[in-house]
Amino acid sequence: MKLISAIIKPFKLDDVREAIAGLGIEGMTVTEVKGFGRQKGHTELYRGAEYQVDFLPKVKLDIATKSENVELLIESIVAAARTGKIGDGKIFVTDLDQVLRIRTGELDNEAL
Repeated sequence: MKLISAIIKPFKLDDVREAIAGLGIEGMTVTEVKGFGRQKGHTELYRGAEYQVDFLPKVKLDIATKSENVELLIESIVAAARTGKIGDGKIFVTDLDQVLRIRTGELDNEAL
């Protein structure tokens, strides 16, 4: 089992959700986050005053999946989230040692 964490641009969330649903993946957790990478923020003008925005709004998706689904899931996220411009995001893949569904007590793949 793997945990896929994807950081994407907020306006791409619906596209990614539809792509994931098309794979039959039933659940994900979405968190609004802020951060920066190579974009390094930008300058904005508000009421005539310039100020630096260091952290840009992003969306973090956490998706637990079976190991055999990882490559297809990553390809789907990349295809749906890519704009071709800086700041498209990153995907992290980590191992899951155990998953437990609280309601039923199911373990691992059955809990996904």
